[in-house]
Amino acid sequence: MTTASDTDDRVHVIGAGLAGSEAAWQVANAGIPVTLHEMRPVRMTDAHRTDGLAELVCSNSFRSDDALNNAVGLLHAEMRKLGSLIMRSADAHQVPAGGALAVDRDAFSDAVTKALEEHPLITIDRTEVAGLPPADWRNVIVATGPLTSAPLADSIRELTDENALAFFDAIAPIVHKDSIDMEIAWFQSRYDKVGPGGTGADYINCPMTREQYDAFIDALLAGEKTDFKEWELNTPYFDGCLPIEVMAERGRETLRHGPMKPVGLTNPRDPLVKPYAIVQLRQDNKLGTLYNIVGFQTKLKYGPQQNVLRMIPGLQNAEFARLGGLHRNTFLNSPKLLDEQLRLKAQPRLRFAGQMTGCEGYVESASVGLIAGLCAAAEAKGQSLTMPPATTALGSLLGHITGGHIETVDAGPRSFQPMNINFGLFPPLASPPTKKPDGSRLRGNEKTVAKKQAMSARALADLDGWIATTLPAVAAAA
Repeated sequence: MTTASDTDDRVHVIGAGLAGSEAAWQVANAGIPVTLHEMRPVRMTDAHRTDGLAELVCSNSFRSDDALNNAVGLLHAEMRKLGSLIMRSADAHQVPAGGALAVDRDAFSDAVTKALEEHPLITIDRTEVAGLPPADWRNVIVATGPLTSAPLADSIRELTDENALAFFDAIAPIVHKDSIDMEIAWFQSRYDKVGPGGTGADYINCPMTREQYDAFIDALLAGEKTDFKEWELNTPYFDGCLPIEVMAERGRETLRHGPMKPVGLTNPRDPLVKPYAIVQLRQDNKLGTLYNIVGFQTKLKYGPQQNVLRMIPGLQNAEFARLGGLHRNTFLNSPKLLDEQLRLKAQPRLRFAGQMTGCEGYVESASVGLIAGLCAAAEAKGQSLTMPPATTALGSLLGHITGGHIETVDAGPRSFQPMNINFGLFPPLASPPTKKPDGSRLRGNEKTVAKKQAMSARALADLDGWIATTLPAVAAAA
């Protein structure tokens, strides 16, 4: 790890979560010295528990790894093509998870930390940046994520003249595997799908009858919830990470169509009877000793939370390595405040990355960090990076952040909201597929599948073209 003093071409990255870690890696690999500022453990947050870089505080899943049929899987593939440290570390420390890419969270963080500590062009500074960075930091990436410290958040708000807009992310509970009753539960992936490092039987499934489901919903709705501070009362949730009790409040059947859906699974002990609902658990560490309850983010207080979760058949004796909780998330009105290079229009020396920009999800945050790092490195060399094509997953996500949003007509609260990558962000195909390889017509869902596959193929081809024409020119710059 270098200890060289700051120079004019040094890039400062504030925050060493997924986005900041990826950004620092990309800058350093472009030959530019980096100082990576991380306030932990000098100052901890409400959600983090370690001083590790790229600590995963919510799920341990990077979601689908299917680059052919799923937008997030496509984003994985694009990041791998660009030498992503986050994807390299995730691939090296994956745990079975059906069609998803899930990781041993501690081993993953350790790998990212080690790589950054050992890079000769990266200095890690374990102090808080309390307020706007010093004026002589000319090339800065702010990647402080959902738990930006108050002094820095306040200074950004003052600089942008924007009211802060925040939402809550909820954390799912983690269960000790040996406390799960496998006489009731069984191993199976939905539709027996095999994913990276998996076998097609990677989830633990806990079945519920209708009576058990109704009793669970009643207890969930009645359970005592976390009290909000006054400044949190009007904070909305992100729909992709709703607490289970909030979903239940939207309708008693909501959970059966979300994380408790019973489709694609068959109880081997009673194969002719379809469970009314199913709770799934996914491996959380490489040893296979810990499993997280999939989609079960919650704001129930710890006592009631344990009682409610132990109503799930198979979890009646569950011991918890971690209970669910909440953390607050803050993000910018990026389409208004940022340019296409992710720079703050009011002060272009500041570039933003990760969840602060209005993307949602581990992979999305890291991918924006990757692009921010490439942009900062290009700027340090006197270049301006051309953004990836809008037809790619990277380009479509950046388009949403920096210009793809349409403001509502009314003058109420701004409507820009965090977004996971999805095919709805991509430009439509010029000629959507209508026929199969054998010449017969596509019908029903076949059209949707073929369309996604065509969009993925277009994205990967266009990204290869962008890499070939854009990155060598930046790398060759003095």
